[in-house]
Amino acid sequence: MNKCVFLDRDGVLNQEIGNYVYRPEELIIPAGVPQALQSLKGAGYKLVVVTNQAGIAQGLYTRREVLIIYGLIQDACHGALDALYFSPYHPRYDSESLSRKPGSLMLEKATARFGIDPARSWMVGDRQRDLEAARRLGVKGIFIRNDQETAPPDAAYVANDLLDAAGYILGQP
Repeated sequence: MNKCVFLDRDGVLNQEIGNYVYRPEELIIPAGVPQALQSLKGAGYKLVVVTNQAGIAQGLYTRREVLIIYGLIQDACHGALDALYFSPYHPRYDSESLSRKPGSLMLEKATARFGIDPARSWMVGDRQRDLEAARRLGVKGIFIRNDQETAPPDAAYVANDLLDAAGYILGQP
């Protein structure tokens, strides 16, 4: 079975701007992100993006715009990412969905598709809901520090950024 690093998008792969990132000119990829992904890829990890995109439910942007941003991240990171899963739902605007984090359906789909071993895998996110989704599947969680939320007490590690998180993952037996 494969090992995987599941990655939230905003606040992990690209800079959180306090609003939805759907315009290419607003996409900022922090220094160290491409290096972190290449290091993890080189160590044999599948790299899967799992992201809530409630702006679709709100009518602010489209699925196509999410895919454009993903393509730009892929280009900047030399094609390191294996897949993108996104939840376009929000209970306030359209419907409940098990795919929306803290639900674990996006992770479950990737696990089935890529033959992922949850016990050998990680989730890197900047919200408690990211780590809750991982916990539901038995995946260890790394929390990226931010000004919006504090780390959940069961986070395996609290990182400054993705490069720090990758270093921690790669240092584990």
